[in-house]
Amino acid sequence: MSFGRMTYKREFLMTQLFKLAYRNLWRNKTRSLLSSLAVAGGLSLLLLMASVLEGEMRGALNNTIRLQSGHLQIRPASYEEGKISLKWEDLIADPGQLAEKVRSLKQVTVATPRLNVSGILTISDESKGVQILGIEPDSAANQPFRDGMIAGEFIRADDREGILVGNILADKLKLNLGDNVNLLVTTSNGDVDEQLFTIRGIFTTRTPGFDEGTILMPLAKTQAITATENHASAIFVLLQDGEQAEAVAQALQSNIYQILTWREQNQFIAQFEDYAGAFMIVLYLIVLGITATVVTNTLVMAVFERTREIGILAAIGMKGRGIMAQFLAEAALLATGGVIGGLIIGGAAVAYFTANGIYIGNYGITGVLFEERIYAHLTLGNTITLAIVTYIITLIASLYPASLAARMEPVEALHGLGD
Repeated sequence: MSFGRMTYKREFLMTQLFKLAYRNLWRNKTRSLLSSLAVAGGLSLLLLMASVLEGEMRGALNNTIRLQSGHLQIRPASYEEGKISLKWEDLIADPGQLAEKVRSLKQVTVATPRLNVSGILTISDESKGVQILGIEPDSAANQPFRDGMIAGEFIRADDREGILVGNILADKLKLNLGDNVNLLVTTSNGDVDEQLFTIRGIFTTRTPGFDEGTILMPLAKTQAITATENHASAIFVLLQDGEQAEAVAQALQSNIYQILTWREQNQFIAQFEDYAGAFMIVLYLIVLGITATVVTNTLVMAVFERTREIGILAAIGMKGRGIMAQFLAEAALLATGGVIGGLIIGGAAVAYFTANGIYIGNYGITGVLFEERIYAHLTLGNTITLAIVTYIITLIASLYPASLAARMEPVEALHGLGD
């Protein structure tokens, strides 16, 4: 027998196998449809879960980069993570000149000095600890704050009495435009200074963790109130492409400064993503386990309903592997229909939550800037991986009922297992 003829015969047998499998599934339309829907539901749920996790971590990282870390930060050599020091030896001297030098690099879009100060805001009999961020108002790095202005006007560089407050902070302390508040800060020499400021505007970054505790103040005024003239905590740098961070950091390497990339500054987010990913794998397994149970139950019921038929097939010479292949073909059809349905249903759900997001409100974790809404983000890699895994798990779930049918003795099967 020629190779071509053998191939034709194999293809013919496979075609007949799947035609018979399709007819067998159609015997009980409702049960087969529900089983396929279970697979579709499982896959669509997996796609939605994966997209929400991806969107959550992606959003948190983007928020941290645009609001806090930048793609790069240049810090004094004595900088310690988590410590805010206003001593001159812990600050960058003449930060404007350094920022100008950094801006000369072609990969850099923004380089601006910032001064971080801890303070206490007091109004009437209420007070709250805040982080004061001294900024150059005209810098493009402040575009997220400008875009988020919901009341009042943005501060000017020469404003000596104005500040901006986040909307969450304003709501909690019932602050309004034009209100006067006291700010108490520690200066560079260890003294305490307190001054009266006027609220010029209220902003939102849609990141409750940031908006609840941050006050924006012109850099010059921040330096004046803290006695840190012509000094800054860091140079905030944004690049054309975040992937260039390591190369630019290498170009700026110095013994006087620390050059921190966004990856180095956001290691906690990466660790949190790893933990969240491990937790999600457990949830994935639970969903897949439920889906596999439904498929197994469907095929086991089909085996017992078709006991006599299996006995006849065995009696006329069909081998166990042929019977097993029949049930595996049915499982493959269920899996195919389920995966296609899951991609359609899951894709629609992901598209909706990509556009509208999931509102989580003022939910936050220290060190992670979550937005008030999580927008789903599904990658092609996750889609392909989850679809393949779901398909394989469905086939694995069919192995038990398929082997159960293959092991039946013809005589027992013909008598309906003893009936």
